[in-house]
Amino acid sequence: ALDAWPQGRRPMSIAWHAIRDHLTDSSSKLNFQRSFDAIRRTQAALAPFRDPATLLDGLHRTPGDPARKNVILAALVGAAQGDGPASDCALTLLLLALWPGLDAIRRRSLWRRLGSADEIASDVLARTTEAVRSLDLGRVNWIAATVLRNVERDMIRVRQRDTAREHLASGADPDEVADSGDSGIGAAGYAKLNGAVRKLLGDDALLVIRVAIEGFSQAEVAVELGLTEAAARKRYQRAMRRLHAALEEIP
Repeated sequence: ALDAWPQGRRPMSIAWHAIRDHLTDSSSKLNFQRSFDAIRRTQAALAPFRDPATLLDGLHRTPGDPARKNVILAALVGAAQGDGPASDCALTLLLLALWPGLDAIRRRSLWRRLGSADEIASDVLARTTEAVRSLDLGRVNWIAATVLRNVERDMIRVRQRDTAREHLASGADPDEVADSGDSGIGAAGYAKLNGAVRKLLGDDALLVIRVAIEGFSQAEVAVELGLTEAAARKRYQRAMRRLHAALEEIP
Protein backbone atom coordinates (compact mmCIF):
# COMPACT_ATOMS: atom_id res chain seq x y z
CA ALA A 1 0.00 0.00 0.00
CA LEU A 2 2.70 2.50 1.00
CA ASP A 3 5.09 1.37 -1.72
CA ALA A 4 2.58 2.54 -4.34
CA TRP A 5 3.57 6.20 -3.84
CA PRO A 6 5.47 7.78 -6.73
CA GLN A 7 9.16 8.26 -6.07
CA GLY A 8 9.77 11.45 -4.11
CA ARG A 9 6.20 11.56 -2.78
CA ARG A 10 6.33 9.24 0.19
CA PRO A 11 3.70 9.80 2.94
CA MET A 12 6.19 11.68 5.16
CA SER A 13 6.38 14.54 2.67
CA ILE A 14 2.67 15.33 2.21
CA ALA A 15 -0.35 16.24 4.30
CA TRP A 16 -2.09 13.58 6.37
CA HIS A 17 -5.43 14.01 4.59
CA ALA A 18 -3.70 13.57 1.24
CA ILE A 19 -2.43 10.17 2.35
CA ARG A 20 -6.00 9.04 2.92
CA ASP A 21 -7.03 10.49 -0.43
CA HIS A 22 -4.25 8.53 -2.12
CA LEU A 23 -5.28 5.29 -0.43
CA THR A 24 -8.93 5.87 -1.31
CA ASP A 25 -8.02 6.61 -4.92
CA SER A 26 -5.88 3.47 -5.09
CA SER A 27 -8.79 1.37 -3.83
CA SER A 28 -10.94 2.49 -6.78
CA LYS A 29 -8.54 1.26 -9.47
CA LEU A 30 -9.30 -1.76 -11.65
CA ASN A 31 -6.21 -3.69 -10.54
CA PHE A 32 -7.20 -3.14 -6.92
CA GLN A 33 -10.67 -4.54 -7.63
CA ARG A 34 -9.08 -7.64 -9.15
CA SER A 35 -6.95 -8.14 -6.05
CA PHE A 36 -10.03 -7.61 -3.89
CA ASP A 37 -11.92 -10.25 -5.88
CA ALA A 38 -9.04 -12.66 -5.31
CA ILE A 39 -9.27 -12.09 -1.54
CA ARG A 40 -13.05 -12.56 -1.60
CA ARG A 41 -12.59 -15.98 -3.15
CA THR A 42 -10.43 -17.12 -0.23
CA GLN A 43 -12.04 -15.21 2.66
CA ALA A 44 -15.70 -16.08 3.24
CA ALA A 45 -16.24 -13.05 5.50
CA LEU A 46 -15.61 -10.74 2.52
CA ALA A 47 -17.83 -12.58 0.04
CA PRO A 48 -20.95 -10.40 0.63
CA PHE A 49 -19.11 -7.22 -0.43
CA ARG A 50 -18.98 -6.58 -4.18
CA ASP A 51 -16.26 -3.91 -4.04
CA PRO A 52 -13.92 -2.13 -1.60
CA ALA A 53 -16.25 0.86 -1.16
CA THR A 54 -19.10 -1.40 -0.02
CA LEU A 55 -16.80 -3.15 2.41
CA LEU A 56 -15.56 0.10 3.95
CA ASP A 57 -19.11 1.45 4.20
CA GLY A 58 -20.04 -1.67 6.16
CA LEU A 59 -17.08 -1.34 8.51
CA HIS A 60 -17.63 2.37 9.16
CA ARG A 61 -21.40 2.16 9.53
CA THR A 62 -22.71 3.02 12.99
CA PRO A 63 -24.37 1.16 14.52
CA GLY A 64 -23.18 -2.20 13.33
CA ASP A 65 -22.39 -5.65 14.64
CA PRO A 66 -18.95 -5.35 16.32
CA ALA A 67 -18.38 -9.10 16.23
CA ARG A 68 -19.10 -9.27 12.49
CA LYS A 69 -16.84 -6.30 11.81
CA ASN A 70 -14.12 -8.00 13.82
CA VAL A 71 -14.41 -11.16 11.69
CA ILE A 72 -14.04 -9.03 8.56
CA LEU A 73 -10.96 -7.27 9.95
CA ALA A 74 -9.45 -10.63 10.91
CA ALA A 75 -9.96 -11.84 7.33
CA LEU A 76 -8.20 -8.74 6.00
CA VAL A 77 -5.31 -9.23 8.43
CA GLY A 78 -4.94 -12.82 7.27
CA ALA A 79 -4.80 -11.64 3.66
CA ALA A 80 -2.40 -8.78 4.49
CA GLN A 81 0.03 -11.28 6.01
CA GLY A 82 0.35 -13.07 2.67
CA ASP A 83 2.27 -12.03 -0.42
CA GLY A 84 1.69 -10.15 -3.64
CA PRO A 85 -1.00 -7.72 -4.77
CA ALA A 86 -3.67 -9.29 -2.57
CA SER A 87 -1.56 -8.56 0.49
CA ASP A 88 -1.14 -4.89 -0.46
CA CYS A 89 -4.85 -4.65 -1.23
CA ALA A 90 -5.79 -6.03 2.19
CA LEU A 91 -3.33 -3.69 3.94
CA THR A 92 -4.76 -0.66 2.15
CA LEU A 93 -8.28 -1.67 3.17
CA LEU A 94 -7.17 -2.11 6.77
CA LEU A 95 -5.57 1.33 6.85
CA LEU A 96 -8.77 2.87 5.50
CA ALA A 97 -10.93 0.84 7.89
CA LEU A 98 -8.82 1.93 10.87
CA TRP A 99 -8.42 5.53 9.68
CA PRO A 100 -10.67 7.18 12.29
CA GLY A 101 -8.63 5.52 15.05
CA LEU A 102 -5.33 6.30 13.34
CA ASP A 103 -6.35 9.94 12.98
CA ALA A 104 -7.12 10.07 16.71
CA ILE A 105 -3.65 8.64 17.46
CA ARG A 106 -2.09 11.27 15.17
CA ARG A 107 -3.90 14.10 16.99
CA ARG A 108 -2.94 12.81 20.43
CA SER A 109 0.66 12.34 19.27
CA LEU A 110 0.77 15.97 18.17
CA TRP A 111 -0.57 16.99 21.58
CA ARG A 112 2.13 14.88 23.24
CA ARG A 113 4.77 16.41 20.94
CA LEU A 114 6.05 13.05 19.80
CA GLY A 115 7.49 14.62 16.66
CA SER A 116 6.69 16.89 13.73
CA ALA A 117 3.42 16.43 11.86
CA ASP A 118 5.21 14.66 9.01
CA GLU A 119 7.19 12.41 11.34
CA ILE A 120 4.07 11.40 13.26
CA ALA A 121 2.10 10.67 10.08
CA SER A 122 4.89 8.47 8.75
CA ASP A 123 5.35 6.73 12.11
CA VAL A 124 1.63 5.99 12.50
CA LEU A 125 1.43 4.37 9.07
CA ALA A 126 4.69 2.44 9.41
CA ARG A 127 3.80 1.09 12.84
CA THR A 128 0.28 0.17 11.76
CA THR A 129 1.68 -1.75 8.81
CA GLU A 130 4.10 -3.59 11.08
CA ALA A 131 1.40 -4.27 13.67
CA VAL A 132 -0.89 -5.79 11.03
CA ARG A 133 1.80 -7.90 9.42
CA SER A 134 3.00 -9.28 12.77
CA LEU A 135 -0.37 -9.72 14.49
CA ASP A 136 -1.00 -13.19 15.95
CA LEU A 137 -4.64 -13.81 15.10
CA GLY A 138 -4.70 -16.78 17.45
CA ARG A 139 -4.04 -14.55 20.47
CA VAL A 140 -6.13 -11.47 19.65
CA ASN A 141 -9.80 -10.98 20.44
CA TRP A 142 -10.50 -7.52 18.99
CA ILE A 143 -8.45 -6.57 15.94
CA ALA A 144 -9.00 -2.81 15.77
CA ALA A 145 -8.55 -2.14 19.49
CA THR A 146 -5.39 -4.26 19.64
CA VAL A 147 -3.70 -2.72 16.60
CA LEU A 148 -4.52 0.86 17.60
CA ARG A 149 -3.48 0.35 21.21
CA ASN A 150 -0.17 -1.26 20.20
CA VAL A 151 0.67 1.47 17.70
CA GLU A 152 0.07 4.28 20.18
CA ARG A 153 1.81 2.49 23.04
CA ASP A 154 4.92 1.88 20.95
CA MET A 155 5.06 5.47 19.74
CA ILE A 156 4.93 6.76 23.30
CA ARG A 157 7.52 4.25 24.54
CA VAL A 158 9.98 5.12 21.79
CA ARG A 159 9.61 8.84 22.51
CA GLN A 160 10.14 8.27 26.23
CA ARG A 161 13.20 6.12 25.57
CA ASP A 162 14.72 8.63 23.15
CA THR A 163 14.08 11.53 25.52
CA ALA A 164 15.68 9.64 28.40
CA ARG A 165 18.75 8.84 26.29
CA GLU A 166 19.14 12.45 25.18
CA HIS A 167 19.01 13.78 28.71
CA LEU A 168 21.24 11.07 30.12
CA ALA A 169 23.82 12.04 27.53
CA SER A 170 23.48 15.69 28.49
CA GLY A 171 23.66 15.00 32.25
CA ALA A 172 20.29 16.68 32.91
CA ASP A 173 18.37 16.16 36.14
CA PRO A 174 15.84 13.32 35.61
CA ASP A 175 13.18 15.34 37.48
CA GLU A 176 13.64 18.18 35.02
CA VAL A 177 13.32 15.77 32.13
CA ALA A 178 10.01 14.42 33.42
CA ASP A 179 8.44 17.85 33.59
CA SER A 180 10.17 19.43 30.61
CA GLY A 181 7.01 19.60 28.51
CA ASP A 182 8.47 17.51 25.69
CA SER A 183 5.52 15.13 25.89
CA GLY A 184 2.33 17.09 26.56
CA ILE A 185 2.36 18.19 30.22
CA GLY A 186 5.28 15.97 31.18
CA ALA A 187 5.36 13.00 33.54
CA ALA A 188 5.37 15.12 36.70
CA GLY A 189 2.54 17.30 35.43
CA TYR A 190 0.56 14.22 34.50
CA ALA A 191 1.09 12.74 37.96
CA LYS A 192 -0.14 15.96 39.61
CA LEU A 193 -3.19 16.05 37.35
CA ASN A 194 -3.99 12.41 37.99
CA GLY A 195 -3.64 12.91 41.75
CA ALA A 196 -5.92 15.95 41.79
CA VAL A 197 -8.62 14.31 39.68
CA ARG A 198 -8.37 11.07 41.65
CA LYS A 199 -9.16 12.93 44.88
CA LEU A 200 -12.45 13.99 43.32
CA LEU A 201 -13.34 10.96 41.21
CA GLY A 202 -11.56 7.98 42.70
CA ASP A 203 -11.24 5.06 40.28
CA ASP A 204 -12.95 7.05 37.51
CA ALA A 205 -10.08 9.55 37.33
CA LEU A 206 -8.18 7.72 34.59
CA LEU A 207 -11.34 7.35 32.52
CA VAL A 208 -11.99 11.10 32.64
CA ILE A 209 -8.37 12.03 31.89
CA ARG A 210 -8.19 9.66 28.93
CA VAL A 211 -11.44 10.92 27.37
CA ALA A 212 -11.69 14.61 28.35
CA ILE A 213 -8.00 15.55 28.20
CA GLU A 214 -6.12 13.07 26.01
CA GLY A 215 -8.84 12.63 23.39
CA PHE A 216 -9.42 8.87 23.55
CA SER A 217 -12.93 7.68 22.75
CA GLN A 218 -14.98 6.05 25.50
CA ALA A 219 -14.85 2.80 23.52
CA GLU A 220 -11.04 2.87 23.43
CA VAL A 221 -10.78 3.52 27.16
CA ALA A 222 -13.33 0.78 27.85
CA VAL A 223 -10.95 -1.72 26.21
CA GLU A 224 -8.01 -0.40 28.24
CA LEU A 225 -9.92 -0.65 31.53
CA GLY A 226 -11.59 -3.98 30.78
CA LEU A 227 -15.10 -2.48 30.69
CA THR A 228 -17.99 -2.71 28.28
CA GLU A 229 -18.56 0.44 26.26
CA ALA A 230 -21.92 0.94 28.00
CA ALA A 231 -20.31 0.69 31.45
CA ALA A 232 -17.55 3.14 30.47
CA ARG A 233 -20.14 5.60 29.15
CA LYS A 234 -22.19 5.46 32.37
CA ARG A 235 -19.12 5.84 34.58
CA TYR A 236 -17.86 8.75 32.50
CA GLN A 237 -21.21 10.56 32.66
CA ARG A 238 -21.39 10.00 36.41
CA ALA A 239 -17.83 11.21 36.92
CA MET A 240 -18.38 14.34 34.84
CA ARG A 241 -21.46 15.22 36.90
CA ARG A 242 -19.39 14.89 40.06
CA LEU A 243 -16.60 16.98 38.54
CA HIS A 244 -18.99 19.74 37.47
CA ALA A 245 -20.58 19.77 40.92
CA ALA A 246 -17.15 20.11 42.52
CA LEU A 247 -16.18 22.96 40.22
CA GLU A 248 -19.38 24.83 41.00
CA GLU A 249 -18.45 24.81 44.70
CA ILE A 250 -15.20 26.66 44.00
CA PRO A 251 -15.64 30.38 44.90
